[in-house]
Amino acid sequence: MGVMCTVILLYVFCTDCWLIAALYLTWMVLDWNTPYKGGRRSSWVRNWAVWRYFRDYFPIKLVKTHNLLPSRNYIFGYHPHGIMGLGAFCNFGTEATGVSKKFPGIRTYLATLAGNFRMPVLRDYLMSGGICPVDRDTIDYILSKNGFGNAVIIVVGGAAESLDCRPGKNSITLKQRKGFVKLALQHGADLVPVYSFGENETYKQIVFEEGTWGRWLQRKFQKYIGFAPCVFHGCGFFCPDSYGLVPYSTPITTVVGEPITVPKIEQPGQKDVDLYHGIYLTSLQRLFDKYKTKCGLPETEILEIN
Repeated sequence: MGVMCTVILLYVFCTDCWLIAALYLTWMVLDWNTPYKGGRRSSWVRNWAVWRYFRDYFPIKLVKTHNLLPSRNYIFGYHPHGIMGLGAFCNFGTEATGVSKKFPGIRTYLATLAGNFRMPVLRDYLMSGGICPVDRDTIDYILSKNGFGNAVIIVVGGAAESLDCRPGKNSITLKQRKGFVKLALQHGADLVPVYSFGENETYKQIVFEEGTWGRWLQRKFQKYIGFAPCVFHGCGFFCPDSYGLVPYSTPITTVVGEPITVPKIEQPGQKDVDLYHGIYLTSLQRLFDKYKTKCGLPETEILEIN
């Protein structure tokens, strides 16, 4: 969408309607910092009927296990990334699964690549869904200058995790991902583990093993561009048995776990970070084990944590 809108805007510049493009770019420059200050969410956009059709296609379900206090701020750790993070978008970037009703008084901010907010029109579209850049300044602002009742959803594994996702595999990248824990401690924001069963089933990916030229190319692309180019396919738009980019209609169940109370430590030491990272890891493992059979996985299924 970002590429398409950029091309259209450049084309409009070459027509008699160039003034429209010029006015939009002027607005974009003046509005440049808005995504980094909580954005500009729209209840109307978040409640579009198309999101309900999107939800029902898979279907996608949001499971609440504990209440969240509006007097606290939160950082949700979302796992796994999958190819597109479809469950994260549907549950927290829209109201299709009723996140605001299930967690009254909580405003969710789904964090994604900051580069998306440099693209015309796409930036406004993302902000309308309550989606924000996943950078330090934005998260600091939401958790310190935006009052209480805020929940920032961070897909912790990121691009690195997406390279290993495949149907039938529950594997996450977490052991060395501790930055979100440090942020939680600095702001006294409670940590909430979230696991999305079925996220890895929506696409089939060709996974390049470590040491191959394909994985080397993906790592380089991830390092300099910010995301990893996955080689994947879904089904066709008109024929489910053919190859295409439409995700497979497999159920996605997103379970929001119990919040972990975190003290506010402005300068947390490594021991503090390691302590709460360990508590978070244990809580996530417990959440997975408790709900895996309810979501269609065998009792013997193991969560692989890298």
